[in-house]
Amino acid sequence: MAKESPPPDSKWLVCVASLPLDDPASRMRVLRTLESMGCAVLREGVYLLPDNPVNRQGLQRLSEHMSRINGSAHILQATNFDAEQGQAFRSLFDRGKKYEELIKAVKGLRAGFGISEPSAIARVLNKQRREFEAISALDFFDSPVKKQAAEVLRDTEDEVRKKMFPDTPKSGRLTQTGRFYFKRVWASRKPLLADRLASAWLIRRFIDPEATLMWMEKTQQCPSTAVGFGFEGATFFNSKDRVTFQELLAKFSLDNNETLTRIGALVHYLDTGGSPVAEAAGVETLIEGARRRCNSDEELFAESEKTFDLLYEAYFDVPGKDPVPRY
Repeated sequence: MAKESPPPDSKWLVCVASLPLDDPASRMRVLRTLESMGCAVLREGVYLLPDNPVNRQGLQRLSEHMSRINGSAHILQATNFDAEQGQAFRSLFDRGKKYEELIKAVKGLRAGFGISEPSAIARVLNKQRREFEAISALDFFDSPVKKQAAEVLRDTEDEVRKKMFPDTPKSGRLTQTGRFYFKRVWASRKPLLADRLASAWLIRRFIDPEATLMWMEKTQQCPSTAVGFGFEGATFFNSKDRVTFQELLAKFSLDNNETLTRIGALVHYLDTGGSPVAEAAGVETLIEGARRRCNSDEELFAESEKTFDLLYEAYFDVPGKDPVPRY
């Protein structure tokens, strides 16, 4: 009679490691690598992982690295002795508590609805999404709590998106040459996040060059004589799929400007996430640097104007002009 094959989840990889004692930095890097792979600790120097191609390759690479730093790692294949031992091994990889912590954190964000800026909640929620993906990557046996965590995260993301992109687009396009949007007071709220700073730059440079900008406190009412932008209830605010900067482009017929459209995609990513833009991290770093150095909102905006001016020049493709070579 043919011998019955053990079930797939009864196969394990055991790593018996000897870490270098005279190199604490290398020792710590190895321990962090084992942790990042999701290894369970059976005892000091003995680590366990489910046997699959990804884990096998990861441990093999670690073993090769260990030999280069005067350590050693022996990789053994094992099968649990019986079902009870198999269950005990599986319990070492239970990610249920991590999912529960994530669910609690995501639900806690709902308390900020109506108080915190939706874009600020979205940025924290993006971190929770990355945390969920990190937990899932090491959830070798699909914890039953995973589905619940995914649903809570998805539902909260949907709610935040509705608050950021209300499905109430205003019809019609406007003209920046009309008297109604000339020499006006344009008001937005604090804090001065990327979309608000970029929108203010757009207003000053392309819509109303003689605009007066007003930065209101979170609970301050927008004056009836001012044009509000960048906050819920303002004349210009996020729509279903666009941030305020992109709404202004569309309303003032500036969306045929490819350079401004590229900046709009960058601002959208900084404000809400989505499709990455290569230059976004650099722009965000410059704005954060200005935020730390400046003593007032006016100074911060003035510094951000320089950033967006330079970005526009970098993106702008002058017809017939050879691009600047890069070395």
